[in-house]
This record gives sequence, C-alpha cells and structure tokens, in this order.
Amino acid sequence: MAKDGTNRGGARVGSGRKRKPLYEKLEDGNPGRRKLEVLEFTHAPDLQGQEMPPPREMLSATEKDGSTLEAAEIYEETWNWLNERDCAHLIMPQLLERYAMSAARWMQCEAAVTEFGFLAKHPTTGNAMQSPYVAMSQNFMTQTNQLWLEIYQIIRENSATEFIGANPQDDMMERLLTMRKGK
Repeated sequence: MAKDGTNRGGARVGSGRKRKPLYEKLEDGNPGRRKLEVLEFTHAPDLQGQEMPPPREMLSATEKDGSTLEAAEIYEETWNWLNERDCAHLIMPQLLERYAMSAARWMQCEAAVTEFGFLAKHPTTGNAMQSPYVAMSQNFMTQTNQLWLEIYQIIRENSATEFIGANPQDDMMERLLTMRKGK
C-alpha cells in the first residue's frame, strides 16, 4: 500500500492466465485429459426450441426524450446469434443484458455527439471544451467491447472449430450509422 493509502500493485484486469480455445486443445491432443464439451459451427443453424430468457423491462425503457431504449432489440439479436450457434446456454442472461445496455448507451451518446457536436461551453469560463458526450461515448464503447470480448471468450473456449463470420458486434456500426440518419 502506498503512503497515501491507495493500492498500487496487484492484479490487473485481463492479466491472468490465458486459456487456450477448445479447438487448439483438440489439435494438441487434449493435454489436460479432462472431458471437453464440443460445440460445432459446421452445420446450418438448427433451432431446438430453447426459449429466450425475456429481456428485462429496463432494456426497453422509455427515455426522457420519449424514445425507446434499443437494448432489448440488441439483447434479442445477440441471443438469437448465440442460439443459432448452440452457445446461448453458455452465456448468463445478466452478461448479455449488460452488453445490450452498454451498446445501447454507446449508440445514444454517439447520437448526442451528432446532434450537439464535439464541443461544449465551459460552465464557468465560457471557453470551448470537449463535449461530455464524447468521453461518455468512449467509455461506453470500451465497456461494450470488453463485454463482447468476455462473451466471445466463452464461445471460443467451448468451440471445437474456429468461428469465422459476422457477429452482432459487426452490426453495431451499421446500426449507429442508420441511427444518425434518423431512420
């Protein structure tokens, strides 16, 4: 502990031991000799009738400006993407909700930057300053990416083949651009 009472050392986020994806373990002949759960991405999506956990009401709450938060739609799209790949049972609904909420808030901040601009007026000096929406957008984008990487890591660790293809994270920019156009 430092003289000022704060902790300076210790573990950092993401600095732990890195796990190998399942497909690498299979290529190496399963050196740990534990039973491996294998998910295959080679077949076409086959829905097995698994029910999607309903998104909480907060994900589609009405905002102050009268618009509806898009987090429920992001939640459903992401859950359907996971379910088509037989991975939905591996991801806790709370993690998926946090991802959807963070992505929706990021899009809101980007819409505010588009509407109000990159600059704001400083409350005391009156000088130009960075808009607070820019910093909030960067924070939500970082959080969204971290949550997506957490979801994707779970999938990666449990799949027998490397997944290549479109994912819900790829759709965020398209959604953001159509939001800016007012569609």
